[in-house]
Amino acid sequence: MPADSLFDYANREHGQTRAPLAARMRPRTLDEVVGQAKLLRPGSPLRRLVEASSAESRAVPASVILWGPPGTGKTTLAHVVAQSTDRHFIELSAITAGVKEVRAALDAARTQLAGYGRETVLFLDEIHRFSKAQQDSLLPAVENRTVTLIAATTENPYFSVISPLMSRSLLLTLEQLGEEDISALIDRALTDERGLAETVTLAEEARAHLLRLAGGDARRALTALEAAAGAAKDGGSEEISVAILEQAVDRAAVRYDKDGDQHYDVASALIKSIRGSDVDAALHYLARMVEAGEDPRFIARRLVISASEDIGLADPSALPTAVAAMQAVSFIGWPEAQLSLAHATIALALAPKSNAATMAIGAALADVRAGLAGPVPPHLRDAHYQGAKKLGHGQTYIYPHDLPNAVAAQQYAPDAVYGKRYYNPTRHGVEERYADRLEKLRALLGAPEPEESESEPGPEERREPS
Repeated sequence: MPADSLFDYANREHGQTRAPLAARMRPRTLDEVVGQAKLLRPGSPLRRLVEASSAESRAVPASVILWGPPGTGKTTLAHVVAQSTDRHFIELSAITAGVKEVRAALDAARTQLAGYGRETVLFLDEIHRFSKAQQDSLLPAVENRTVTLIAATTENPYFSVISPLMSRSLLLTLEQLGEEDISALIDRALTDERGLAETVTLAEEARAHLLRLAGGDARRALTALEAAAGAAKDGGSEEISVAILEQAVDRAAVRYDKDGDQHYDVASALIKSIRGSDVDAALHYLARMVEAGEDPRFIARRLVISASEDIGLADPSALPTAVAAMQAVSFIGWPEAQLSLAHATIALALAPKSNAATMAIGAALADVRAGLAGPVPPHLRDAHYQGAKKLGHGQTYIYPHDLPNAVAAQQYAPDAVYGKRYYNPTRHGVEERYADRLEKLRALLGAPEPEESESEPGPEERREPS
């Protein structure tokens, strides 16, 4: 059978015209699914969901949330459930569907159940894109088993899925596919009649390169393979070489989803590399964000936060540098703005580090939240309004600029925290100068014996960048 006929035949078998290779090669049973061995072992909830008869269906989960990176098989598993059972199957995407579409799907499910005694599997892709109200609309149907919900997400569901739905669902985490898994899928696509039906072969060097390009994403691997097979056919070759693969796939797609988990993972790695003074790693993560099309304003905001959080007064120029980069991004735009972001990233990574300002505000916030506040000392209170003097406001206040050294020894802090020391400068970089001056200032102010804050900053104050 000619190559064109093979492609048409495979597409007709799937009821589609020119369906992508990844769609044509979608597994039809759990036994064809590659990887995810933990989820597919005998007796697992997912296998029970597929294999349960209608009489047994009440023993399987009412709702399943599939969480994993792109290309790990979330949509595939939902289709396997549909093909392996006699349940009615409805597929929605949260990108295009709203409450109206959800209600229509639930009405159809009720009709199937009441009229035919047939249960419904509702597959909702990208559930993290649904608002709280949209997710709330699913709860009654999940609660009373009108549908068996299978929801897929690339983002952490503990942050993106409402708690009531999480508590009613079984969370299954899909792992990124390994090279052996991707290689097995490639072999199947090369030989199966639904795929390329042995019309081309793949050189070993090209296979290794294809596995690197895939980065654990099955869909990306099959998409690149299909493009390369087309390029080989156009060039009259029966073998996909590295050159043909590179011609078909202009460059490696960056393993980064700016709307998914890696948005936060790569951003966190950028900040932590800057904090760790590894300029090369920081530039790597910056490049990944730039290449993936990340919003440059988001990157700039992360750098501004880093300048205060991790550098502070050890290098007072860090914050102005980061702010300047943010301003440059706003009026330069891509691609030139990447130069300003690289400039700031290098400067922050190489700067001396101090988290003294971060710890200082964290400790002060902890004391305030613990109730250590108290009234402002009378001499510091506002004395500009009528009647303030009768209340004793500002009467004993000493104006610092009237003194030779512009430092007035008087109580500034409320009684509850008088003598606490929140700011403890390091001896790193320029902050050493601030440390020396602080010792002299505290002596001039005549505060009580040094008392460091006993309050440690809580999770909110000792913040990890997302």
